[in-house]
Amino acid sequence: MADLQKTDCFVVGAGPAGLTAAVYLGRYLRSVLVADHGRSRARLIPRSHNYPAFPQGVTGEELLQLLREQALRYGAVILPERIVRLSGSDGGFLAESAERQVLAKKVILATGLVDRSIKIPGMNEAVAAGIVRFCPVCDAYEAKDANICVLGSNKDALHKALFMRTYSRTVTLAFPEDKLVDAEISKSAHHAGVNLLAGGIERIRHEKHSITLFLNNGKTASFDVIYPALGCDVRSDLAADLGAKLNEVGCLKVDEHQQTSIEGIYAVGDVVSDLHQLAVGAGHAAIAATHIHKLLDPNFR
Repeated sequence: MADLQKTDCFVVGAGPAGLTAAVYLGRYLRSVLVADHGRSRARLIPRSHNYPAFPQGVTGEELLQLLREQALRYGAVILPERIVRLSGSDGGFLAESAERQVLAKKVILATGLVDRSIKIPGMNEAVAAGIVRFCPVCDAYEAKDANICVLGSNKDALHKALFMRTYSRTVTLAFPEDKLVDAEISKSAHHAGVNLLAGGIERIRHEKHSITLFLNNGKTASFDVIYPALGCDVRSDLAADLGAKLNEVGCLKVDEHQQTSIEGIYAVGDVVSDLHQLAVGAGHAAIAATHIHKLLDPNFR
């Protein structure tokens, strides 16, 4: 393992929130290292139209590249590795990967979350093509009057389908497994004009502008876009293993400065908020970085 590296702040996660924090810290003339595992959820964004200052929209890849360039300009060092352990050490924190150890005075967790999916043929390819999307708040506007499918079977999936009814008259809630439809969900869907598609899904095939579900009962159904609503897994383990407090869905609880229940560990972006938005993560990052700068010893020139 390489020699121990030291830094004012160690940012775990190089998505929009983590890179924004690095920009702020760099401009505060603080040393900052960023761990980039290369799996930011933002990479799946086909094109975001609700992030400020991009009237023509911006893809997730484009936004990440711009933020990386900005963070590097102000002195951030980005390490292409995954942090596997975080522990308290000498008044700070020791972060460990397979390649190195980093001793940091403060830590910002921008580790995000992972959307759950279903393991059926064709799904990964459809996600890569941008026909399967995960954020209706981000891009439902672009799906106006489209034939929309929400994939899921619980109340959260129903709520997403109801949200999509603002944008289209043709919304279907498709059940990925062959099981009985909950009576309450069926009643609410019918009242809102949401179609129900039961029978379970065997495989998926996508074309350039459409996607077809092949059901277990031999039937097919085609849509313009699919939004899975299968839940998510929050990447809060590093802090949770140290005893940080979580909410009911596994997000880290933070105070008004984005500090977790463990002094010196901050959390920003999707690992904190149920509103999974780029702008929210950027705001978190600015708050956390500024509070860290004020708490660290003065760095007068």
